[in-house]
Amino acid sequence: MKLTLRVWRQKNADAEGAMSTYDVDGISQDMSFLEMLDTLNEELILKGDDPVAFDHDCREGICGACSLVINGDAHGPERATTCQLHMRSFQDGDTIDIEPWRASAFPVVKDLVVDRTAFDRIIQAGGYISAPTGAAPEAHATPVPKPDADFAFEHAECIGCGACVAACPNGSAMLFTSAKVNHLNVLPQGAPERETRVLDMVGQMDAEGFGGCTLTGECATACPKGIPLMSITSMNKEWLRATRKVAKR
Repeated sequence: MKLTLRVWRQKNADAEGAMSTYDVDGISQDMSFLEMLDTLNEELILKGDDPVAFDHDCREGICGACSLVINGDAHGPERATTCQLHMRSFQDGDTIDIEPWRASAFPVVKDLVVDRTAFDRIIQAGGYISAPTGAAPEAHATPVPKPDADFAFEHAECIGCGACVAACPNGSAMLFTSAKVNHLNVLPQGAPERETRVLDMVGQMDAEGFGGCTLTGECATACPKGIPLMSITSMNKEWLRATRKVAKR
């Protein structure tokens, strides 16, 4: 396959960025998208040019580091992480636009790499659970209804890639935050901090400068782990419940 790549290049957070055009040839349909970028970078290095900086780690669809907007879609045309996107999803002769996540809370570090530590601070705002830790408890010591367990596991699948933010026209982090709130709040171990967790995490999300949610649903469509849009509704209920409870104290 021969492809034309239009790639966002930006030397640092303070520099002006622009799209640069590159032609790559000999791309196999069995390559992953990141392997295709590796091929491009090998050619750039041989020419003495600066390779394209992009995030990656496990390359197994687990860590969520591979954050790219491809032809306007977060992670590309398939509902998967970028590292699990293969070149068979494109045609010979295609022109592919490759950009970083676009959100004010995710400033560009270099080229396609953005700073997503805002997500870390939202998680940190949630704090710890006060349930005793140590040796693993007996499996049946704390009964959890299966619907609650399924709900918790579904939301715990969030890998924090940021595709929800990149896909949202408002740059909202509501789907990510709701996943982190809901998977703990529904379990007995998360009950002691149930109110403070949702209030603190939503407060930190707002402080980070993410946009407001208008329930357009693009976040859930782009999520590679299938976190449902109703997760946001569940978190809103938790937030209202916590607000009323705190107001009565």
